[in-house]
Amino acid sequence: MKKNLTVSAVQQPCDADKQTNLNLSIAKIHEAKSLGADLVVLPELHLGPYFCQSEDYQLFATAESIPGPTTAVLSDVANELDVVIVSTIFEKRAPGLYHNTAVIFDKDGTIAGKYRKMHIPDDPGFYEKYYFTPGDIGFKPIETSIGKLGVMVCWDQWFPEGARLMALAGAELLIYPTAIGWDPDDTEAEKKRQMDAWITIQRAHAVANGIPVIACNRIGFEQSPTDSNTGIDFWGNSFITGPQGEVLVSANATEQKILTCEIDWARNEKVRQIWPYLRDRRIDEYGDITKRFID
Repeated sequence: MKKNLTVSAVQQPCDADKQTNLNLSIAKIHEAKSLGADLVVLPELHLGPYFCQSEDYQLFATAESIPGPTTAVLSDVANELDVVIVSTIFEKRAPGLYHNTAVIFDKDGTIAGKYRKMHIPDDPGFYEKYYFTPGDIGFKPIETSIGKLGVMVCWDQWFPEGARLMALAGAELLIYPTAIGWDPDDTEAEKKRQMDAWITIQRAHAVANGIPVIACNRIGFEQSPTDSNTGIDFWGNSFITGPQGEVLVSANATEQKILTCEIDWARNEKVRQIWPYLRDRRIDEYGDITKRFID
């Protein structure tokens, strides 16, 4: 049986300039390592404010290649601290071809793999289809020195298919870097419904697949660059669950916090033995799942 794993999720604001945000992320990685972390997860697009609140072609100039300047810095940090890091970067793949990409750095600083966000939203304040091409790598866990990591990004967390495919491919953890928040005009009741749904769907992924989930969100209000009266209030509430969806550690809506806990591999395996969802799946009857809709 593998040695138990200590994991951390960094809940931080990302509303400053790129270097300030990166410096904060690196400081938090160091702090997580001091707490014993083997794995540190950063929020979605943590290098800057959430730029998808508007459509501005000039922002394509902020995208980076992978490998590139930021991956070089984080590779050095991973190697220095002997820790696995999950970061997300606005990737320039080619002129006119950009992705929202999670990069996974192994303990020796190598890039163990990457995941390009598959589900791309297009909603008021979340105009991601303007910037990001849907991923084409698929739902493939990243093999690292600490295990197989099923890394997805934000909107992916609402789709049970992605979580299931990661689990079927051997993922031992599901990891969701996130940038999600409220419209300030939403009522308090609506805000509660949205956040409860966000927590519930990800806990359900843990339950349905018998593996832990790490959900890592940013915090703080970020004003829209085109309308001073609107913006997104990122709701934090990052959390880590065990394989039955039980919340092991969580944060509130506003605190900078490093969420840290231990993953018990033996318990994960036992849960899968007593709740054998993979055994009892009726794969002979699921053909229609690949259809858009059944008329």
